[in-house]
Amino acid sequence: MVGFSMLPYGIQSMLKEGHRHLSGLDEAVLKNIDACKQLSTITRTSLGPNGMNKMVINHLDKLFVTNDAATIVTELEVQHPAAKILVLAGKAQQEEIGDGANLTVSFAGELLQNAEELIRMGLHPSEIIIGYTKSINKTVEILEELVEKGSENMNACIQVCPKNPANFNVDNVRVAKLLGGGLHDSTVVRGMVLKTDAVGTIKRVEKAKVAVFAGGVDTTATETKGTVLIHNAEQLENYAKTEEAKVEELIKAVADSGAKVIVSGAAVGEMALHFFLVVCYVYIHVFCSMKWSSMDGTLMSVLVPRRVFMCIEDDWLMVLKISSKFELRRFCRTTGAVGLLKLSQPDQDDLGYVDSVSVEEIGGARVTIVKNEQGGNSVSTVVLRGSTDSILDDLERAVDDGVNAYKAMCRDSRIVPGAAATEIELARRLKEFSFKETGLDQYAIAKFAESFEMIPKTLAENAGLNAIEIISSLYAEHASGNTKVGIDLDEGVCKDISTMNIWDVHITKFFALKYAADAACTVLRVDQIIMAKPAGGPKPPPAGMDED
Repeated sequence: MVGFSMLPYGIQSMLKEGHRHLSGLDEAVLKNIDACKQLSTITRTSLGPNGMNKMVINHLDKLFVTNDAATIVTELEVQHPAAKILVLAGKAQQEEIGDGANLTVSFAGELLQNAEELIRMGLHPSEIIIGYTKSINKTVEILEELVEKGSENMNACIQVCPKNPANFNVDNVRVAKLLGGGLHDSTVVRGMVLKTDAVGTIKRVEKAKVAVFAGGVDTTATETKGTVLIHNAEQLENYAKTEEAKVEELIKAVADSGAKVIVSGAAVGEMALHFFLVVCYVYIHVFCSMKWSSMDGTLMSVLVPRRVFMCIEDDWLMVLKISSKFELRRFCRTTGAVGLLKLSQPDQDDLGYVDSVSVEEIGGARVTIVKNEQGGNSVSTVVLRGSTDSILDDLERAVDDGVNAYKAMCRDSRIVPGAAATEIELARRLKEFSFKETGLDQYAIAKFAESFEMIPKTLAENAGLNAIEIISSLYAEHASGNTKVGIDLDEGVCKDISTMNIWDVHITKFFALKYAADAACTVLRVDQIIMAKPAGGPKPPPAGMDED
């Protein structure tokens, strides 16, 4: 008897065995929407000043306790392809503005949730996309009208702001996290804070010139290998003296340039460190002897060495080692120095300047503080103190958000009312706009407007307030013309935000809503999911199971 096997047909005949194919509303569209809803549900409760923290443990067993949406979606390692689109939208918002990632992901999830209701009512995804496109275009127009008058020419000033604020660099504001103490112990240093100790015994120098050697402070090896044949002890001694003389010559050249702080980007040799002290002692000894003999005409060679030794400490060279090339670049920006590739006598134009370099102990850790209060400095460091690493990480993200908000204001200083006042006004005007439309897309516009209610609802719920009463009060105030009324989360009532000085940056909200709408429309355009067989062999059985 001959057996017959059924040949595959359709898409099964086109793809390899082991693929997955999902199509249609139930299998593709609605499942994509459900995955995005789950992701936005995670981030939504972290929105606002009363947002809750998430405890995330990544694949490396590193613990994150944070309410920062950008960190959450990054460390979750989302696998669903549709949910990844929302993650990419949040990352794009973080890279473009540096803030507002939570608003992007949460609002996109709300748009998709309302789109699901429209699909179940019978609307085609294409009609929903048309309605959402009209809605976001109208939202941008309304957002321009809500800009606070006079905010176009707002100017802020911080220590590292350039003459042209548009050239402000976020990297110029650094953060140093030191365990111990509390937030009230945090300070701002105009300069850098290095988490390393100085090399050698000199721990403090003031008003000094700085020389930076990126290639290290040590004897350089030859490019080709060679063999040196030594016949006796005298030749060995002469060979060692030749190397010492060469290093001493280089160190003298650096000392003669006037530099008192030497920064190495690589290793600092023991011999070079020795000559940094010896050469400086000889240099100051000769100088003091000449000065002593010019005062009374008599050379007192017995007393000079003792007096020199007592005053020599302030004139020894201080040596720092910065292994990170990025930190070395920031150090050069801080001091105005030019990094040299190898140890040699620097030109005066290559030297930088610092007001003070000192090694201090903060919270049990020895750090090097480089201060430069005068001109030429473009770097400031925020020294954060906290009781745990999680608190310090959260404080660092808060500082990063604030710095990025300032950068956004340097690009576009316009502001709009905060505390959900802008969202309620957008929802009210979009609903009025939907009534003027005649096609089926008017339902999508109405749902887009309804999605804005997610912001005040979430803010109220995270603060423990009655969301329905808050939203009703906001709509009543805005309908009467009070477009600046938002939520006072401390008192649990609706107030004019101009009296509370709660504002949002226009460009942050613009990009967040734009990215959210684009991500939602991208997910709605997908009608089939085709996944190839994953690469690799069979997966090992779960731990704890028997081989049988």
